[in-house]
Amino acid sequence: MALPILETAKYELTLPSTDFKVSYRPFLVKEEKLLMMALESGENSQITKALKEIVQICTFNTVNVEALPTFDIEYIFLNIRAKSVGEIAKLKIKCPDDKETYANVEVDLSKVEVQVDDNHSNEIQVNDKIKFIMKYPTLDTFDPNMDAGNMKTEQLFDVIANTIYEIYDGETVHKASDYTKEEMLKFIESLTSADFAKIQSFYQTMPRLAHEIEVTNPKTKKVSKVMLSGLNAFFQSPSPMTT
Repeated sequence: MALPILETAKYELTLPSTDFKVSYRPFLVKEEKLLMMALESGENSQITKALKEIVQICTFNTVNVEALPTFDIEYIFLNIRAKSVGEIAKLKIKCPDDKETYANVEVDLSKVEVQVDDNHSNEIQVNDKIKFIMKYPTLDTFDPNMDAGNMKTEQLFDVIANTIYEIYDGETVHKASDYTKEEMLKFIESLTSADFAKIQSFYQTMPRLAHEIEVTNPKTKKVSKVMLSGLNAFFQSPSPMTT
């Protein structure tokens, strides 16, 4: 006699980047095992691979994880995780007031959203003639936990070369995919410092998974606001940014 087949609940979310609705299910033990093994390896490549595989499987292969922006992947996984092991995440947060005491906090993952900067745009007007249309980086091209301002120069140039979608030169449109990476890098190197800063701003203001919480220092009793940002922040003890 065959063992019974357990039914799995199905849920729906809306992708932050496109407003496209996606169905998903909680991850199963076999997928949780995959994630745990990747985390135990400590290798970012293995963690990224496991993350993408779980998102692909748990969305019934309806999304292209290779093309999804990092914040979409993070948002989907956060929801999958919430439905799989519980919507309340228990964290230890370092208190901003004395920078040494840790406080226990609980975060309702169902209330965590992708935050969009009011000044953000994927169109960058370099000058009167030149305009860039940017595409959002994927997990393979950009570490969402890294600040664009702290990237190594070579790494930043690679990210820019991979995420420029089109270049407008007056009425002429150049698709980045028609050019080699070397040609794109050479073009980027020809920009002025002011032009380059405009591109950096695109990454610094990109939509991100973020949630503000209040933390009470158990020693000083001081209440501080802390911004949790990026997927890791909701499963580890992050270094907080005060607001």
